Amino acid sequence: MGNDVPGPRELSRSVTLGELAARFGCELDGATDTVVKRVATLSGADADAVSFLANPHFRSQLADTRAAAVILEEQHRADCPVASLVSTNPYAAYARIAAFLHPPCDIEPAVHATATIAADAIVAESARVGPNVVIGPASVVGDRAMIGAGSVIGANVSIAADSRLLARVTVLDGVTVGARCLIHPGVVIGSDGFGFAEDEDAWVKVPQLGGVTIGDDVEIGANTTIDRGTIENTVIEDGVKLDNLVQIAHNVRVGAHTVMAAMSGAAGSTKIGRRCKVGGGVVMINHLEICDDVMFTFRSVVTKSVRTPGVYGGSLPADEAQRWRRNAARFRQLDALAERVRAIEKIGRHTESIKKTTQDQNND
Repeated sequence: MGNDVPGPRELSRSVTLGELAARFGCELDGATDTVVKRVATLSGADADAVSFLANPHFRSQLADTRAAAVILEEQHRADCPVASLVSTNPYAAYARIAAFLHPPCDIEPAVHATATIAADAIVAESARVGPNVVIGPASVVGDRAMIGAGSVIGANVSIAADSRLLARVTVLDGVTVGARCLIHPGVVIGSDGFGFAEDEDAWVKVPQLGGVTIGDDVEIGANTTIDRGTIENTVIEDGVKLDNLVQIAHNVRVGAHTVMAAMSGAAGSTKIGRRCKVGGGVVMINHLEICDDVMFTFRSVVTKSVRTPGVYGGSLPADEAQRWRRNAARFRQLDALAERVRAIEKIGRHTESIKKTTQDQNND
Protein backbone atom coordinates (compact mmCIF):
# COMPACT_ATOMS: atom_id res chain seq x y z
CA MET A 1 0.00 0.00 0.00
CA GLY A 2 1.20 3.59 -0.55
CA ASN A 3 0.81 7.11 0.70
CA ASP A 4 0.11 10.28 -1.28
CA VAL A 5 2.00 10.67 -4.55
CA PRO A 6 5.22 12.66 -4.05
CA GLY A 7 5.73 16.13 -5.50
CA PRO A 8 6.48 16.43 -9.22
CA ARG A 9 10.10 17.64 -8.91
CA GLU A 10 13.08 17.03 -6.65
CA LEU A 11 16.60 18.46 -6.42
CA SER A 12 18.64 15.39 -7.14
CA ARG A 13 21.54 16.33 -9.39
CA SER A 14 24.80 18.24 -9.02
CA VAL A 15 26.84 18.68 -12.16
CA THR A 16 29.78 20.68 -13.49
CA LEU A 17 29.41 23.42 -16.05
CA GLY A 18 31.69 21.44 -18.34
CA GLU A 19 29.28 18.52 -18.31
CA LEU A 20 26.29 20.80 -18.95
CA ALA A 21 28.05 22.41 -21.91
CA ALA A 22 28.92 19.05 -23.43
CA ARG A 23 25.51 17.48 -22.78
CA PHE A 24 23.42 20.38 -24.12
CA GLY A 25 25.63 21.70 -26.92
CA CYS A 26 26.58 25.04 -25.35
CA GLU A 27 29.90 26.86 -25.60
CA LEU A 28 31.28 27.38 -22.11
CA ASP A 29 33.12 30.58 -21.26
CA GLY A 30 34.35 29.88 -17.73
CA ALA A 31 35.70 27.16 -15.45
CA THR A 32 34.67 23.67 -16.45
CA ASP A 33 34.79 22.28 -12.88
CA THR A 34 32.31 24.72 -11.30
CA VAL A 35 29.47 22.67 -9.75
CA VAL A 36 25.82 23.71 -9.98
CA LYS A 37 22.67 22.01 -8.72
CA ARG A 38 19.69 24.21 -9.56
CA VAL A 39 18.31 26.90 -11.85
CA ALA A 40 17.28 30.39 -10.75
CA THR A 41 16.38 33.84 -12.06
CA LEU A 42 19.12 36.35 -12.79
CA SER A 43 18.23 38.35 -9.69
CA GLY A 44 17.65 35.35 -7.43
CA ALA A 45 20.61 33.16 -8.36
CA ASP A 46 23.68 32.43 -6.28
CA ALA A 47 26.90 30.45 -6.73
CA ASP A 48 25.21 27.03 -7.03
CA ALA A 49 22.67 28.09 -9.68
CA VAL A 50 22.44 28.44 -13.44
CA SER A 51 20.35 31.30 -14.83
CA PHE A 52 19.44 32.41 -18.35
CA LEU A 53 18.84 35.50 -20.46
CA ALA A 54 16.34 34.99 -23.26
CA ASN A 55 14.15 38.10 -22.99
CA PRO A 56 15.86 41.50 -23.54
CA HIS A 57 13.52 42.91 -20.88
CA PHE A 58 15.74 41.31 -18.22
CA ARG A 59 19.08 42.37 -19.70
CA SER A 60 19.53 45.05 -17.01
CA GLN A 61 19.70 42.28 -14.38
CA LEU A 62 22.66 40.58 -16.04
CA ALA A 63 25.36 42.90 -14.66
CA ASP A 64 24.42 42.20 -11.02
CA THR A 65 23.72 38.47 -11.21
CA ARG A 66 25.50 36.19 -8.76
CA ALA A 67 24.77 33.00 -10.71
CA ALA A 68 27.49 30.45 -11.32
CA ALA A 69 26.71 30.76 -15.03
CA VAL A 70 24.18 32.32 -17.38
CA ILE A 71 22.76 30.72 -20.52
CA LEU A 72 22.69 33.39 -23.22
CA GLU A 73 23.31 34.27 -26.85
CA GLU A 74 26.71 35.18 -28.22
CA GLN A 75 25.78 38.88 -28.44
CA HIS A 76 25.48 39.09 -24.63
CA ARG A 77 28.65 37.14 -23.75
CA ALA A 78 30.82 40.24 -23.25
CA ASP A 79 28.30 41.76 -20.81
CA CYS A 80 28.14 38.68 -18.57
CA PRO A 81 30.11 39.09 -15.29
CA VAL A 82 30.11 35.34 -14.58
CA ALA A 83 30.62 32.19 -16.61
CA SER A 84 28.40 31.86 -19.65
CA LEU A 85 26.84 28.96 -21.53
CA VAL A 86 26.44 30.34 -25.03
CA SER A 87 23.53 28.97 -27.09
CA THR A 88 21.70 29.98 -30.24
CA ASN A 89 18.43 29.29 -28.39
CA PRO A 90 18.94 30.15 -24.70
CA TYR A 91 15.37 29.49 -23.62
CA ALA A 92 15.29 25.98 -25.11
CA ALA A 93 18.72 25.27 -23.62
CA TYR A 94 17.48 26.51 -20.25
CA ALA A 95 14.40 24.25 -20.48
CA ARG A 96 16.53 21.18 -21.10
CA ILE A 97 19.05 22.06 -18.40
CA ALA A 98 16.28 22.80 -15.88
CA ALA A 99 14.66 19.42 -16.60
CA PHE A 100 18.05 17.73 -16.16
CA LEU A 101 18.83 19.46 -12.85
CA HIS A 102 15.28 19.11 -11.51
CA PRO A 103 14.08 15.69 -12.74
CA PRO A 104 10.64 14.32 -11.88
CA CYS A 105 10.47 12.27 -8.72
CA ASP A 106 10.92 8.58 -9.30
CA ILE A 107 7.69 6.65 -9.24
CA GLU A 108 7.54 4.48 -6.14
CA PRO A 109 5.36 1.52 -7.15
CA ALA A 110 2.31 1.30 -4.90
CA VAL A 111 -1.45 1.04 -4.88
CA HIS A 112 -3.10 3.06 -2.13
CA ALA A 113 -5.43 1.19 0.22
CA THR A 114 -8.36 3.43 -0.71
CA ALA A 115 -8.06 2.85 -4.48
CA THR A 116 -10.83 0.86 -6.19
CA ILE A 117 -9.64 -1.22 -9.14
CA ALA A 118 -11.84 -3.45 -11.30
CA ALA A 119 -11.00 -7.13 -11.14
CA ASP A 120 -10.09 -7.32 -14.83
CA ALA A 121 -8.12 -4.05 -14.96
CA ILE A 122 -4.36 -4.37 -15.43
CA VAL A 123 -2.04 -2.13 -13.41
CA ALA A 124 1.69 -2.54 -14.04
CA GLU A 125 3.71 -3.51 -11.00
CA SER A 126 5.90 -0.44 -11.51
CA ALA A 127 2.91 1.96 -11.58
CA ARG A 128 1.64 4.12 -8.73
CA VAL A 129 -2.04 4.54 -7.90
CA GLY A 130 -2.93 7.25 -5.37
CA PRO A 131 -5.66 7.63 -2.77
CA ASN A 132 -9.33 7.32 -3.76
CA VAL A 133 -8.54 6.45 -7.37
CA VAL A 134 -11.13 4.45 -9.34
CA ILE A 135 -10.02 2.29 -12.27
CA GLY A 136 -12.77 0.71 -14.38
CA PRO A 137 -13.13 -2.67 -16.11
CA ALA A 138 -10.67 -3.75 -18.80
CA SER A 139 -8.47 -0.67 -18.33
CA VAL A 140 -4.68 -0.80 -18.49
CA VAL A 141 -2.16 1.34 -16.60
CA GLY A 142 1.33 0.99 -18.05
CA ASP A 143 4.81 0.77 -16.62
CA ARG A 144 5.86 3.59 -14.29
CA ALA A 145 2.60 5.45 -14.89
CA MET A 146 1.17 7.51 -12.04
CA ILE A 147 -2.53 8.01 -11.30
CA GLY A 148 -2.97 10.88 -8.83
CA ALA A 149 -5.31 11.17 -5.88
CA GLY A 150 -9.03 11.24 -6.64
CA SER A 151 -8.65 10.42 -10.34
CA VAL A 152 -11.26 8.34 -12.14
CA ILE A 153 -10.34 5.99 -14.99
CA GLY A 154 -13.31 4.55 -16.87
CA ALA A 155 -13.71 1.25 -18.69
CA ASN A 156 -11.47 0.18 -21.58
CA VAL A 157 -9.00 2.98 -20.96
CA SER A 158 -5.30 2.64 -21.78
CA ILE A 159 -2.66 4.75 -20.01
CA ALA A 160 0.77 4.11 -21.55
CA ALA A 161 4.16 3.95 -19.86
CA ASP A 162 5.57 6.91 -17.92
CA SER A 163 2.44 9.03 -18.18
CA ARG A 164 1.41 11.04 -15.13
CA LEU A 165 -2.13 11.97 -14.23
CA LEU A 166 -2.15 14.39 -11.32
CA ALA A 167 -4.99 14.86 -8.85
CA ARG A 168 -8.67 14.61 -9.86
CA VAL A 169 -8.17 13.75 -13.52
CA THR A 170 -11.16 12.07 -15.16
CA VAL A 171 -10.56 9.76 -18.13
CA LEU A 172 -13.82 8.25 -19.31
CA ASP A 173 -14.55 5.04 -21.22
CA GLY A 174 -12.66 4.18 -24.38
CA VAL A 175 -9.86 6.76 -24.10
CA THR A 176 -6.24 6.02 -25.03
CA VAL A 177 -3.43 8.08 -23.48
CA GLY A 178 0.05 7.71 -24.98
CA ALA A 179 3.45 7.49 -23.33
CA ARG A 180 5.12 10.22 -21.25
CA CYS A 181 2.04 12.42 -21.08
CA LEU A 182 1.48 14.89 -18.25
CA ILE A 183 -2.14 15.63 -17.36
CA HIS A 184 -2.82 18.31 -14.77
CA PRO A 185 -5.54 18.45 -12.09
CA GLY A 186 -9.17 18.74 -13.11
CA VAL A 187 -8.74 17.60 -16.72
CA VAL A 188 -11.70 15.72 -18.21
CA ILE A 189 -11.07 13.51 -21.23
CA GLY A 190 -13.88 11.67 -22.99
CA SER A 191 -16.93 13.60 -21.83
CA ASP A 192 -19.81 13.71 -24.32
CA GLY A 193 -19.53 16.16 -27.17
CA PHE A 194 -22.18 18.84 -27.51
CA GLY A 195 -24.35 17.00 -29.98
CA PHE A 196 -28.11 17.60 -30.23
CA ALA A 197 -30.57 17.38 -33.12
CA GLU A 198 -33.30 20.01 -33.20
CA ASP A 199 -36.81 18.60 -33.48
CA GLU A 200 -39.48 21.31 -33.54
CA ASP A 201 -39.22 22.95 -30.10
CA ALA A 202 -37.08 20.23 -28.46
CA TRP A 203 -33.57 18.81 -28.68
CA VAL A 204 -32.74 15.15 -29.25
CA LYS A 205 -29.38 14.02 -27.89
CA VAL A 206 -27.05 12.51 -30.48
CA PRO A 207 -25.20 9.53 -28.96
CA GLN A 208 -21.48 10.19 -28.66
CA LEU A 209 -20.07 6.79 -29.64
CA GLY A 210 -16.42 7.60 -30.40
CA GLY A 211 -13.49 7.89 -28.03
CA VAL A 212 -10.40 10.05 -27.60
CA THR A 213 -6.88 9.20 -28.71
CA ILE A 214 -4.03 11.08 -27.03
CA GLY A 215 -0.57 10.68 -28.56
CA ASP A 216 2.84 10.51 -26.86
CA ASP A 217 4.51 13.40 -25.01
CA VAL A 218 1.30 15.41 -24.72
CA GLU A 219 0.77 17.89 -21.85
CA ILE A 220 -2.75 18.96 -20.89
CA GLY A 221 -3.30 21.90 -18.54
CA ALA A 222 -5.60 22.12 -15.53
CA ASN A 223 -9.37 21.98 -16.12
CA THR A 224 -9.06 21.43 -19.85
CA THR A 225 -11.77 19.32 -21.47
CA ILE A 226 -11.49 17.03 -24.48
CA ASP A 227 -14.78 15.59 -25.74
CA ARG A 228 -15.21 12.13 -27.22
CA GLY A 229 -16.07 11.80 -30.89
CA THR A 230 -19.59 11.37 -32.17
CA ILE A 231 -18.70 8.23 -34.14
CA GLU A 232 -14.96 8.41 -34.81
CA ASN A 233 -12.37 9.48 -32.23
CA THR A 234 -11.25 12.94 -31.23
CA VAL A 235 -7.46 12.93 -31.77
CA ILE A 236 -4.63 14.81 -30.06
CA GLU A 237 -1.40 13.95 -31.87
CA ASP A 238 2.12 13.55 -30.47
CA GLY A 239 3.79 16.45 -28.68
CA VAL A 240 0.71 18.68 -28.42
CA LYS A 241 0.71 21.14 -25.48
CA LEU A 242 -2.64 22.41 -24.20
CA ASP A 243 -2.82 25.15 -21.58
CA ASN A 244 -5.37 25.43 -18.76
CA LEU A 245 -9.07 25.78 -19.62
CA VAL A 246 -8.81 24.74 -23.26
CA GLN A 247 -11.92 23.25 -24.90
CA ILE A 248 -11.51 20.56 -27.56
CA ALA A 249 -14.88 19.55 -28.99
CA HIS A 250 -15.96 16.24 -30.50
CA ASN A 251 -14.11 14.95 -33.57
CA VAL A 252 -11.49 17.70 -33.47
CA ARG A 253 -8.01 16.69 -34.57
CA VAL A 254 -5.01 18.63 -33.22
CA GLY A 255 -1.83 18.07 -35.23
CA ALA A 256 1.52 17.09 -33.75
CA HIS A 257 3.46 19.70 -31.76
CA THR A 258 0.70 22.28 -31.88
CA VAL A 259 0.32 24.51 -28.79
CA MET A 260 -2.91 26.12 -27.57
CA ALA A 261 -2.94 28.78 -24.84
CA ALA A 262 -5.53 29.23 -22.09
CA MET A 263 -9.21 29.87 -22.84
CA SER A 264 -8.86 28.86 -26.49
CA GLY A 265 -11.12 26.32 -28.11
CA ALA A 266 -11.94 24.41 -31.26
CA ALA A 267 -15.53 23.53 -32.15
CA GLY A 268 -16.64 20.18 -33.51
CA SER A 269 -14.82 18.47 -36.38
CA THR A 270 -12.23 21.22 -36.84
CA LYS A 271 -8.85 19.91 -38.01
CA ILE A 272 -5.79 21.83 -36.78
CA GLY A 273 -2.46 21.19 -38.49
CA ARG A 274 0.98 20.45 -37.15
CA ARG A 275 3.16 22.99 -35.33
CA CYS A 276 0.38 25.56 -35.05
CA LYS A 277 0.38 28.21 -32.31
CA VAL A 278 -3.01 29.20 -30.92
CA GLY A 279 -3.05 32.28 -28.67
CA GLY A 280 -5.13 32.72 -25.55
CA GLY A 281 -8.87 33.13 -26.04
CA VAL A 282 -8.85 32.10 -29.71
CA VAL A 283 -12.16 30.67 -30.95
CA MET A 284 -12.41 28.35 -33.95
CA ILE A 285 -15.86 27.47 -35.28
CA ASN A 286 -16.78 23.96 -36.40
CA HIS A 287 -15.67 22.06 -39.51
CA LEU A 288 -12.62 24.21 -40.27
CA GLU A 289 -9.40 23.01 -41.89
CA ILE A 290 -6.29 24.73 -40.50
CA CYS A 291 -3.06 23.90 -42.34
CA ASP A 292 0.34 23.31 -40.73
CA ASP A 293 2.42 26.18 -39.29
CA VAL A 294 -0.37 28.67 -38.65
CA MET A 295 -0.32 31.14 -35.75
CA PHE A 296 -3.47 32.81 -34.39
CA THR A 297 -2.93 35.85 -32.19
CA PHE A 298 -4.68 36.52 -28.87
CA ARG A 299 -8.50 36.41 -28.96
CA SER A 300 -8.77 35.85 -32.69
CA VAL A 301 -12.11 34.60 -34.02
CA VAL A 302 -11.53 32.05 -36.76
CA THR A 303 -14.57 31.55 -39.02
CA LYS A 304 -12.92 30.30 -42.22
CA SER A 305 -10.48 27.53 -43.06
CA VAL A 306 -6.83 28.58 -43.36
CA ARG A 307 -4.84 26.90 -46.13
CA THR A 308 -1.67 29.03 -46.18
CA PRO A 309 0.88 29.07 -43.32
CA GLY A 310 1.35 32.41 -41.59
CA VAL A 311 0.20 34.65 -38.74
CA TYR A 312 -3.52 35.49 -38.52
CA GLY A 313 -5.53 37.58 -36.07
CA GLY A 314 -8.50 39.81 -35.46
CA SER A 315 -12.03 39.81 -34.10
CA LEU A 316 -15.20 41.86 -34.39
CA PRO A 317 -17.79 42.49 -31.65
CA ALA A 318 -21.16 40.76 -31.78
CA ASP A 319 -23.80 42.37 -34.00
CA GLU A 320 -27.01 41.43 -35.79
CA ALA A 321 -25.95 38.33 -37.70
CA GLN A 322 -26.73 39.41 -41.28
CA ARG A 323 -25.12 42.83 -40.80
CA TRP A 324 -22.10 41.24 -39.11
CA ARG A 325 -21.58 38.90 -42.09
CA ARG A 326 -21.94 41.77 -44.53
CA ASN A 327 -19.46 43.93 -42.62
CA ALA A 328 -17.05 41.02 -42.22
CA ALA A 329 -17.11 40.51 -45.98
CA ARG A 330 -16.43 44.21 -46.50
CA PHE A 331 -13.62 44.11 -43.97
CA ARG A 332 -11.89 41.41 -46.04
CA GLN A 333 -12.15 43.73 -49.08
CA LEU A 334 -10.40 46.68 -47.37
CA ASP A 335 -6.99 45.96 -48.92
CA ALA A 336 -8.43 45.93 -52.44
CA LEU A 337 -10.49 49.04 -51.68
CA ALA A 338 -7.43 50.86 -50.33
CA GLU A 339 -5.50 50.00 -53.50
CA ARG A 340 -8.35 51.39 -55.63
CA VAL A 341 -8.42 54.60 -53.58
CA ARG A 342 -4.66 55.02 -53.95
CA ALA A 343 -4.95 54.48 -57.72
CA ILE A 344 -7.76 57.06 -57.97
CA GLU A 345 -5.76 59.54 -55.89
CA LYS A 346 -2.74 58.99 -58.13
CA ILE A 347 -4.86 59.71 -61.21
CA GLY A 348 -6.28 62.78 -59.48
CA ARG A 349 -2.83 64.10 -58.65
CA HIS A 350 -1.73 63.50 -62.24
CA THR A 351 -4.82 65.30 -63.56
CA GLU A 352 -4.23 68.27 -61.24
CA SER A 353 -0.62 68.45 -62.40
CA ILE A 354 -1.71 68.54 -66.05
CA LYS A 355 -4.31 71.24 -65.30
CA LYS A 356 -1.74 73.35 -63.46
CA THR A 357 0.76 73.00 -66.30
CA THR A 358 -1.92 74.01 -68.82
CA GLN A 359 -2.88 77.02 -66.72
CA ASP A 360 0.73 78.10 -66.40
CA GLN A 361 1.16 77.85 -70.17
CA ASN A 362 -2.00 79.88 -70.81
CA ASN A 363 -0.83 82.57 -68.37
CA ASP A 364 2.44 82.85 -70.26
